[in-house]
Amino acid sequence: MSRLALLEARDVAKRFGGLQALADISLTISHGEIYGLIGPNGAGKTTFFNCLTGLYQVDEGRFLFDGAPLNVKAPYEVAARGIARTFQNIRLFANMTALENVMVGRHVRTRAGVFGAVLRTPGTLAEERAIHDRARELLRYVGLERRSDTLARNLPYGDQRRLEIARALATEPKLLALDEPAAGMNATETASLKALMERIRADGVTILLIEHDVKLVMNLCDRVAVLDYGRKIAEGPPAEVQKNAAVIEAYLGGSLA
Repeated sequence: MSRLALLEARDVAKRFGGLQALADISLTISHGEIYGLIGPNGAGKTTFFNCLTGLYQVDEGRFLFDGAPLNVKAPYEVAARGIARTFQNIRLFANMTALENVMVGRHVRTRAGVFGAVLRTPGTLAEERAIHDRARELLRYVGLERRSDTLARNLPYGDQRRLEIARALATEPKLLALDEPAAGMNATETASLKALMERIRADGVTILLIEHDVKLVMNLCDRVAVLDYGRKIAEGPPAEVQKNAAVIEAYLGGSLA
């Protein structure tokens, strides 16, 4: 596994009025890692994701991605740089099919402009066929090939989670940021999701994971950072983090002490 840095957060801070949501967050994620970000509700985990992916602008600090400053102002620019994400609350296009949802994600990598779309040029038609084919490949990859024509709103909850991952992968990310992908899943679904994340990493995509399923995090992640009240209170291999006194007090309780 390469230890070169893919993502660096340097002294990232975010405030909402008088609330300090993030304070001096610094961390480094290497190429090929599965990196976990955990902590109590309200610790700042999703705020960190939102700053990284362009939904919020940081008040202080900066991000470096693949060796260059991540100077972007909008989520689509972040996606174009190679960072894709899912959301804690599923955000699929409910009245579109599974296939159409993944095709939408793929359009961040297309070249056809308005001219080609209106005139239906051969290049545009070829690109649309390629988008369609790649979307089917990704549905097969996440185990949803037979659901391709099902409306997203009619999919079981676990399948919706997988579909959101497939749509994110359609952008060809270097870093996949997953916000509580196992939320609401049963044990069988969680085990299947774990296998999928391991496969994604094996295929060259680095993963940043927010997750409240501590067992999943500890069995999956290479390293873990813990946030509490917007500050990083611990970071390291899972076996070390789960023994950290500050982490046990703030988050884990006695279950893993």
